[in-house]
This record gives sequence, structure tokens and C-alpha cells, in this order.
Amino acid sequence: MILKKYVGFAFLYSHHHLKSFPTFSTLSVLSNAINPVPIKLHHLQHYSSSPVLPVSKIQVTHAQKIKDGSAHNSSISNYVLNLYTKSNHLASAQKLFDEIPQKDVRTWTILISGFAQFGRNGNALSLFIRMQKEGIVIPNEFTLSSVFKCCSSVSNGLRLGKSIHGWMVVTAAVDLDVGLENAILDLYVKCESFDYAKRFFELMSDKNVVSWNIMLAGYLGTDDMETSVKLFKIMPEKDVSSWNTVIDGLLQHGFDRDALKLLRQMTLDGPSFNKVTFSISSTLMSSLRNLELGRQIHGKVMRLSIYKDTLVRASLISMYCKCGQMEKASRIFQEFRQGFVEVQHSHSVPWSTIISGYIHNSMLKDALQVFSSMISDQLEVDVFTLSSILSASANSGLLELGWQIHGYVQKLGHIWDIFFISAIIDMYAKCGKLDSALLFFEQTQTRNIVVWTTMINSYAIHGKGSDAIQLFNLMLNQRIAPNEVSFISVLTACGHAGLVKEGCKYFRWMKQVYGIKPGVEHYSCMVDLFGRAGCLEEAYDFIHEMGISNMSEVWKVILSSCLVHKNVKMARHVSEKLLELQPSEHSPYILLSNACSENENWDEASKLRGLMQEREVVKHPGQSWT
Repeated sequence: MILKKYVGFAFLYSHHHLKSFPTFSTLSVLSNAINPVPIKLHHLQHYSSSPVLPVSKIQVTHAQKIKDGSAHNSSISNYVLNLYTKSNHLASAQKLFDEIPQKDVRTWTILISGFAQFGRNGNALSLFIRMQKEGIVIPNEFTLSSVFKCCSSVSNGLRLGKSIHGWMVVTAAVDLDVGLENAILDLYVKCESFDYAKRFFELMSDKNVVSWNIMLAGYLGTDDMETSVKLFKIMPEKDVSSWNTVIDGLLQHGFDRDALKLLRQMTLDGPSFNKVTFSISSTLMSSLRNLELGRQIHGKVMRLSIYKDTLVRASLISMYCKCGQMEKASRIFQEFRQGFVEVQHSHSVPWSTIISGYIHNSMLKDALQVFSSMISDQLEVDVFTLSSILSASANSGLLELGWQIHGYVQKLGHIWDIFFISAIIDMYAKCGKLDSALLFFEQTQTRNIVVWTTMINSYAIHGKGSDAIQLFNLMLNQRIAPNEVSFISVLTACGHAGLVKEGCKYFRWMKQVYGIKPGVEHYSCMVDLFGRAGCLEEAYDFIHEMGISNMSEVWKVILSSCLVHKNVKMARHVSEKLLELQPSEHSPYILLSNACSENENWDEASKLRGLMQEREVVKHPGQSWT
């Protein structure tokens, strides 16, 4: 019956594909790629939300079963083994497993599932391969569901998953239920083998809401928003996860308004919100800057028990921060902090969120106070928070603070995180310590495109164009392909050093060699390149040749160059163009007024200032860190 049902899927693979699948006799080749993690009791952490039995209590129970002679019974052995795995005492579970003489399918499944549950995917797959090599016990649907879950998280997992699926189709040794089918479907989706996923989904005769949710997430992962929404609408059953998945997918892809429409529809036709829905809703309000709806969500959350949830509070803090309501964000954080009892990793999220919010709203002093509290309370500080503080230090010129964080991270052992390495290089460069930035760059063993680009940009902001170009070429020689940001850095370097010919060459390379479509930043860099070199006509022609005359940013750049080179005639023309694009923007008035003042054309400068007042154009006050 099972083989008949899936003969269509076996044909889908074709006889050639099934031959190419590794059989269980050759699975040992794959075991080298799995790299199981050695289990050490003191290294294990508790991830489950269920109560944890102390290992001493389980050992007492285990000893009693040995003493009364019942430990030889397979049901009793499996019971104790299950206690160890459910409580995350995996080292003890492995030891007991090895001592059980007669292992049935439940014995193998308990330990494999335990490894899978707590993220020990390599150990789970190694144990499964051992099970197949021994060949005494045939896995059941529960065993295979755990195995397929692990396959999506290891290298060569797709190949291993296909081999197991092929074996199931050919032998029909395992009864397929919807749970196992969903595990197979989830594997193909997560391993980005979406053609297999779509065909397998079509052949599934028994689909439940989980099956539809997996496919919905799969379509969202391929950025096919139109099909994703259509699939959501035709789903025969929708649970809260279905709504969360599609709303979050729309939000992540920039369809904020569509996400808001679905959220409103969910309140009318859908299931009750859970904590994930509230977190997504808060993020959506942040993106829309819709403070009123955000307050309504906050009020609704406060009436529910989930208000105490850490991630829900963190999402509310983030929403108020992004809406500029720092007083309310601080109040929620203080409420959380007063109820803070135990030091756990998840509890650091609101701290990181409020620090990021303070920095985003230029409240560095408050950010540093919270950061100091995290250190004194011995909370785990994530790399994102450290990078945010370092970035703020760099932008504020606080070299001593940057030094302290650098030393602190060296103690923690986070020093090899790629993004933190980039933040350190950037901090030293922006604080005027280019030699220190270069020294740290050279000491870094693992360099990706982010690290290389940060160092190139460091040379650029110090006006060392030749050094930046030399480093850029060295990066290319090491077969590291540049990205959009890399080209912004090297074009900036060329502009600051007056290397017009070289800048034009790299701009051509970007389009013709690397297939990168220029954005507004690249065009602005090129206009700046011409403008700094005094080639104002070339800059003007470049804007029209590239068809970017609708971009106000490039006109602002050329206007600044006109001021530097005292070309009032062109400045006036450029200002008129800018005022067409942005009539309420203050910079065209100010720049042209300054140009007139420097040429002692006081009447026109006065008229421009008066026009600003007449049109109620306000200039934001400047800021200095001197």
C-alpha cells in the first residue's frame, strides 16, 4: 500500500537518481561530514521549558531499578533512559544506552530524539548511522522524523535525507504518517530543494495545517510573495502559526501595509494572538512608525499574562525606541528590570534592545549606564550589543571606551566574531588610530568581505586612496569577490585622493565585471569624485548620462562641490533643481546662501534666508564632539 502510494514519487527521482542515493551500507562516508559534538556533562545547557530533574534523583531511580533487578527489563531501561534525555542529561543517557544489551526501536529512538531535541544533530545522525550498520532494528516513523529534522542542520544533510527517503520509497519498510511526511517536506524546504518540496507536497494525500505552514514558509523563503499570499488564502485551515508566518513574511519583505491589512483581518477572522503575534505586531508598528496602533497593542498585551514574557517586552521596547518614545521604552525596561530575578541568557535581550534604542536616539550616556549595569550584574553581553557600543564610541570619538570594550571582549573570547572584528577596526579608524586598525586587521586570521571592506573604508576616511586601492586589489587577488559596500569604500577612497581615472575604472568594473547594479550611494561617490577634482561639468554630465537627475542626493553632492570651487552660477542652477525635488529641504538654501556670502553677494544671500522663513523651512542645529 505504502509503496503504491509513493511509486509516483519514486518515478520523480527516476531510477538514475535512486541509484545515485547513498545506501545505508555506504552511509559511513557521510559520517565524517557530520562531526558529532563530544558529550561532556558539565558543558550541557538546559534548553527545555519543562521542569528538569536533577541527575542525582534520576541516578537514585536508576540505582533502585538495578537493585530490584528490573533494570534488565527493556521497558524499565527505556523509562530511565527517557528520564535522562528529557532532563538533558545526555552524557548519562549515552552511558546507559551503551550498557543496554537488548536495544529495541524505542531505545534507539529515545536517544536519537533526545540528541535532536537539544540541538546535538551530529550525535543524533551518527547514532542513526550506527543503528543502520548494526541492521538489527528497523527505524520507525518517530525515529525517522527526528533524523529528518537533524538532516536540515548539517552539511551534506540533504544528500543523507534523500538517501533515507529513497530507501523508504523502495523498501516500504516504514509506515508513513502525516508527521513523518511533514518532516520530509520540511527537510526539502529548509535545504532549499524547493522543486522536490512542491512535488512531494502535491503527492501528499493527508495534509494538515502543519504541511501547509511548511509550504507557506517555503514560498516566503523564495521571495515569491504573490504565490505566498495566494497559498495562504486557499489554505483549508489556518492556525495562529499560519497567520504569524505570512504577516512576518510580508513585513520582512517590505510589504508593511499588506502585513497591517492581514493583521487587522486576523483580529476579525483569525485565532487569538499569541506572544509571537504580539512581537511581530510590535515590529510592524515600529516599521510603520504607527505609535497609536503600537499603544493599542501595548494595552492589549498588558491585560494578558504574556506581558511577562521577555521577548514580548523586548519587542515593545524596540517599538517605542524606533518611534522616538524613549521615556516609555525606558519605563517598560525598568519594569522588566525590577522583576528581574535569575540570570539567564534570554533575559539579556531587553537590555540589548534598550541599549540599541538609546544609541539610535543619540542618548549615549544612558546606553553606557545600562551597559555598565549589565557588566556589574554579570549578564551575558551579546556581540550585537558590544558592536553597537563600539560603533557609538567610534562615532563619538571615545577612544578610551573603545579600548575598554576591546579588552573586555578579549577576556570573554568573542574576539574572533567577524562583525565585532569589523567594529573594532572601524572604531580605531574613526578615533584617528589608523595604525591600530591596520595592526588588528593584520592579526585577524579569518577575514571575510566585511572585514576587508571595513579596512578599505578606514583608509578611505583618512584620505589614503592609494593604500585603499592597494588593499582592494589584494582582496581581489585572494579571490574574495567585492560587494556593493566594497565598491562604495573604494570609490570614496578614490574621491578623497583625487584619483579620477581609477575611480572611473572601478565604477566600470562594478557593472561590467561583477554585475552589481549601481545604487544612489555609488552614483553619489562618482559625482563627489568629479566634484572634488574640480570637474564640475563632468559631474553635471554624468548625472544626465546616467539618468539619475531625479535623485536629490547627487544634486546635494554637486552643490557642495560648487561651494568649494566657488562656482555660484552652477550652484544657483543646481539649487533650483534641488528645490524642485525637495522644496522643504533646508540644505539647498543654506549651501547656496553660503556660496553667495563667500562671493560677497549679500543681497542674494539675504533673499535666500528670507525665502526660508517665508516657506517655513527649518534648519536643524549642528552638533560637535569637540
